[in-house]
Order: sequence, then structure tokens, then C-alpha cells
Amino acid sequence: MQKIIVTIFKVLRRIDVYCSGAVNQLLCKILFYIKNVQHANFKTEGLPYVSIATGGTCVIGSGLDMNNTLSSNPIGRPQPCVFFVDKNAQLIIGSNVGMSQAALICHSSITIGNDVKLGGGVCVYDTDFHSIIPEIRKSPALDLANRIKKPVIISDNAFIGAHSTILKGVTIGKNSVVGACSLVTKDIPDNQVWAGNPAKLIKVLSEQEIVSSSQEQLSIV
Repeated sequence: MQKIIVTIFKVLRRIDVYCSGAVNQLLCKILFYIKNVQHANFKTEGLPYVSIATGGTCVIGSGLDMNNTLSSNPIGRPQPCVFFVDKNAQLIIGSNVGMSQAALICHSSITIGNDVKLGGGVCVYDTDFHSIIPEIRKSPALDLANRIKKPVIISDNAFIGAHSTILKGVTIGKNSVVGACSLVTKDIPDNQVWAGNPAKLIKVLSEQEIVSSSQEQLSIV
């Protein structure tokens, strides 16, 4: 009896996933249209949170794969993906990018290359949000005017581990990896593995590891 109930449950769940997936895809296209997001083909589980201010630019390349729900990537600390672009800021996402419950908070410029993976709960901030001077923070207008903004670049084929945070002004090099729960405060060169708070160099990827990685990706494609 239990086996029958489990089977029925799985069938119903599969139907629900299929139907809701098609609905989410349609609703997300409408959401992107309303928010003036330029995009190619994408795949989504659930709906992201999208806020594009007047004068802001958000461009998404082909093959974006988003997880916005707990069930689509049950890795903990679930939230929808967030695309926040302030006035005159620019968020550029390359092709074949995958992300789960990531927050991209763009007040200046965030550029994400091709084949980048953003693990569950990754946050990318190109601003400090507030001044470090207490007197300035007392005035919302002064605080806003004095916040520091610097572009963030995440280069091709980088992988950012779950729950990591990338701060303003950081460039992450090609093929580089950031360990889970890291805080990245400075540039990471190409082909390196960094982790920790603040993130530090763990190792340099060998040519063999980089080539093997490329071959694995080609075999997946």
C-alpha cells in the first residue's frame, strides 16, 4: 500500500514540476519584459526578484540556468535569485551561466563572463552601501552620496562556492575557484583556488587540471 501511495505521489509531483516549470518560464519572460531585461534563452525554477532602476542596464546571455526555489537546489538559506540594478548601473551576464539563489546587487557595474557558476546563496556587491564615517551615516542623503562603488568582474569559467560574498572592486580570474562561505575582498588571478574570510590563496591550478576541466566540460556539451 505504501509503495502505491509513494508512486502516486511521485507521479503527481512530476506533473506539478512540469506544469509549474512551463508557467514559471512564461511568467519570467513577462517579468524580464516588464523590467526591460535584455535576454536570450534561459531556464528557470521559480521566479527571481528583479529590480531595474530607470537608466539601469541588465543584459543576460544565452543559456542562463536559474534556481530560485528550495526544491530546485536544497542547499540551505534559500531565496530567489536577485537582480538589482540601480540607476545608470550595468549588470552584464554572459552565456551558459548557472546560479542558485544568488544575489547580484549592482550600483555601478557587475560583469559575469561565460560558463560561470554561482553556488547557492552567493552574493555579489559592487558597493559598500553605507559610509564608514558615523556622522555621514546619520544623514541618508549624505550617506547615499558618499557610498563607495567599484566594478566587479567575474571572468569566464570561474566557480564561486555556495554562500560566498564578492565585494566591490574585485576581479576574479578565468577558471578560478572560490571556496564555500568565503569573503572575497581583493582580486583573484586566473587559474587559482581561494577560500576563507577574508579569502586567501589555497592553490594554483596546474595546467593538467585546467585542461582536464576543459575536456570534462566539452564532454558534457
